[in-house]
Amino acid sequence: MQGATVAFTYVKHKKTKTANDTLATPPNSQIQRTRRTHRHPTSRLRLRARTARGVVEASRPERPLPACDNPASNTAAEQYVSPDSPKIKRGGQLDRVFRTNIFSHFLTTKYALKHMPEGGCIINTTSVNAYKGNARLLDYTATKGAIVAFTRALALQVVEKGIRVNGVAPGPVWTPLIPASFPEDQVKEFGKDVPMGRAGQPYEIAPSYVFLACSDSSYISGQVLHPNGGTIVNG
Repeated sequence: MQGATVAFTYVKHKKTKTANDTLATPPNSQIQRTRRTHRHPTSRLRLRARTARGVVEASRPERPLPACDNPASNTAAEQYVSPDSPKIKRGGQLDRVFRTNIFSHFLTTKYALKHMPEGGCIINTTSVNAYKGNARLLDYTATKGAIVAFTRALALQVVEKGIRVNGVAPGPVWTPLIPASFPEDQVKEFGKDVPMGRAGQPYEIAPSYVFLACSDSSYISGQVLHPNGGTIVNG
């Protein structure tokens, strides 16, 4: 996948002021090998259709690329620890989580399909929680289950166009989302309950996306890969 054009969104905050700060982090250092990179700062992917449209427009080359170079990956996510379901109310957290985690998939896919040639692919990010549940992440888990269903239905819808749709359901992975949304005591224990006894690193998840994006997976669609540290799931 070297030499690909990459477009991505990122959220501006105090420690990550620019897209270059995002690229400079160790897990992302290999992205510097790409031919061209487009950055789109946004914290409102869940609300603005034009953001999704802008990302897809930015990723279009001046001339057609081979089909393998045209994957679209839906990875936006937001989560809050909520042990009690009555605390999840319409109009606040619930709307934010669903808009970010599943509505954004619809928006990005809508614009991606307008430019995606035969042989292209879409990769959606779901979660191990969609398969085993998580009592502390009720709304988040519900959206991840929706992404699994979205992946399967969309795969059937676009198969005649020669476009594949698959998903990745990571287990516990060290991303900024963990310390930002979990209590400190839970962060210390994060990932220790999986068979491998630890949380994964982003670079251990990335090969699943590369595999689904390239021609090695040309006969795979409507499926989900499970890089999760050994947790047994069905589906």
